Order: sequence, then C-alpha cells, then structure tokens
Amino acid sequence: MFDLERWQEIFDTIRKNKLRTFLTGLSVASGIFILVILLGFGQGMQNGIAKEFEQDAATSVWVWPGVTTIEYKGMNPGRPIQLRNDNYDFVATLLEDQIENKSPRLFVRNTFVNYKNETLAYYVQGVSHQFQFIENEFISQGRFLNQQDEDSKAKVVIISNKINREVFKDLESPIGEFLDISGISFKIVGVYGDIGGEREEDRIYIPISTAQQVFNGADKLNNLSYTLPPAENFEASVAQSIKFKNDLKSYLQKVHTVAPDDTSAIQIYNPMEEVKRFYSLMGGIKFFFWFVGVCTIIAGIVGVSNIMLIVVKERTREIGIRKALGAKPWSIVGMILHEAIFITAIAGFSGLILSMGLLEIVGPHVEVDYILNPSVNFKVALTTVFVLIFAGAVAGFFPAWRAAKIHVIEALKDE
Repeated sequence: MFDLERWQEIFDTIRKNKLRTFLTGLSVASGIFILVILLGFGQGMQNGIAKEFEQDAATSVWVWPGVTTIEYKGMNPGRPIQLRNDNYDFVATLLEDQIENKSPRLFVRNTFVNYKNETLAYYVQGVSHQFQFIENEFISQGRFLNQQDEDSKAKVVIISNKINREVFKDLESPIGEFLDISGISFKIVGVYGDIGGEREEDRIYIPISTAQQVFNGADKLNNLSYTLPPAENFEASVAQSIKFKNDLKSYLQKVHTVAPDDTSAIQIYNPMEEVKRFYSLMGGIKFFFWFVGVCTIIAGIVGVSNIMLIVVKERTREIGIRKALGAKPWSIVGMILHEAIFITAIAGFSGLILSMGLLEIVGPHVEVDYILNPSVNFKVALTTVFVLIFAGAVAGFFPAWRAAKIHVIEALKDE
C-alpha cells in the first residue's frame, strides 16, 4: 500500500538536507570570498601608498627652514632661519659619502612669465642639474640643466609637458623658443615630465646660479634636497636615511644656533620614515583582514562538521544496512568524508572564482586615495582553498568515524 505521509516525510527530509547543505556551502564560499576581497584591498592599499611615494626618489631627504620657538644661547625665539650656499656646500663636503644626488632650490617669487603676448601663471624655481633625479622626473624633449649651465649662469629654462601642451600646442617642439621672465629672455632647452603627474608640472626650472644672480637671490636658498645611495634592503635604507637626517639636522642646528629640541627651526622630511610607518600600519591591517577572513572560514568549517553530524544521524539506518551487507568501517568513513570534501571544494572554488573575477573586473578601475588596483596573489588564494578543503575533510572525519563505530543492531533499530 502506498504510504503518502511516509514519502512526504522522506521528501521533506531530503529538502531539509539540501537546504542545510546549501547554507553550509554558502557560509564556506562567503568565507573565501570575504578573505580574498579583503586581501585584495590590502594589496590595493599597499599599491596606493607606494604610488603616493613614487613621485619623488625613494631615498630622498628634503630640508627647509622655519622659525625658532626656543630661546637658546642668548638668541630669542621667533627668529627666522635662512639657508645659504655655505650650508649647502658644507653639507655636500661633510656628508659626501652619504649622498648620491644633491640640489639646492630657490623659489623665484614676484616674477612675470610671458611667451610672446601671452602671460603664463607658472612657478619659477632655481635648481641644480641633479634635481631631476631627486624629483624623479624624466625628459620628454631636449635635455635637463647641466653643470655648464650652472657654471656659466646660463639663461636657459626647462618647461614641463603640461606647459608644452597648454602654451606650445601649435608648435612641433618648444625647444629653441624663448620665455620672457621679468623682462629677461630665457631659452627653452628641455621639456620634462613628472611621475607624480600634472600636479607637479606647474614649475619652470632655471639654473640655481642664474636665479640667485639675476633675480637678486644673493646666496639665499629655500630648500636643500638630497638622495642617498641604494642600500642592501629596506631596513638598511631606513637606517641610512635616519642617520643622514640626524647628521644633517645636527649640523644645521649648530651653525644656526638652534636648540637641539627645537623642532620648528629646521624642518627635515624623510620619506623613508613615512614609508616604514605606512608599511607597519599595512602589516597590522593585513593581519586584521586575515583574522576576519579566517574566522569567517572557521565558521563555515564548523557548519560543515554540524551538517555531517546531522547527515550521520539521519542516515543511521542506511549505514546499518551497509554494515550488515559487509561494508567496512573505512568505506563508511569514506562515504561521509566524500560528502564533506565535496561541499567544501565546491563552495571554496565558487568563492574563489567569484572573488577573483570581481577583483579582475573592478580592480583596475579602482584608483582612489591610498587604494590602487586591488588584487591578490592567485597562488595564495588557491592555497587557501586547498587548506579549506583539508579542514573540511578534518571537520567531516569525526562524524564519519562516529558513523563507522555504530553497531549494526542499534542502527537498524533507529527510527
């Protein structure tokens, strides 16, 4: 006789099992998905930070004067510090073995820049020929300043790609053209580009010696800038830059009679210290991302173990029949493990494919402050999935072993 209620009960059980299996798989897949997305954005943050520091040479050090805030050796606070050529030359000799490139800088203010009848709103700066490497700039046309320009106080000028596009768009090349700077003609000998982008291309460069002589700069300087030689590794680079910064600051404080604890009189910016600080922060953020992702995956693994316990309980009679027909304990274990591994493998690879696909499609278009092209190492993600599958197998083993130890008589009596 056909028992409708019994069959309805069986179908309800199958439906419940499928729903539990689906929800467990969804939990596991979401764990992998969340972990990969978090790791991707962690890498994106690291890319963004690297991009922010890319505009200047990695080992650069920048110095500019401020105002004293502490009374020292009879000198009152509120005294402005003025850098001069002697400071630059002495540092170049004193710390020669620690310097790779060096350049002073003078901001030429209150000047008027004209090209024919057009007035240009750009900044004029006097620099040395090594400033190109400190600022991480490249030459698009012509050349940069050279030592001969400085020695002869030549009236030559370097413009940017941005200025070239905006002012000389009708010319094939601006090389050889003349700019009028406060009534004095300067010949364009080169066009530069800046890795930092157009925000760094509002500058017009002339030789530092010319700027001081022609525009009454005397021997005054606004900035000192340096790059240091490459070191063996990142930690060595940081240590080298800190030593150079301390030696440089010690000399400048001494020669300008500044208190050692006066932090406003001599300002020194060392990007390597900032990079180390950001990278240390990134290490903490990545650890947090791993922690959140792993906790989510563990929750999924616990779900796999629970669903296997339910499966064992609901298939007790089936297991008893199998054992009565001669099934070995390890075949029972293998049957349960097969299901556990299947759930975690399908869920894990689904989460991996979805997350990697999302990063591949969206990642290249993400370019906001401190986040650039979030991505993740495929090998790391794939290894995580295999670890997940192994963990799923371990989670399924204990319910499977419990099923294998069920006595045939007790299993057949189970309702």
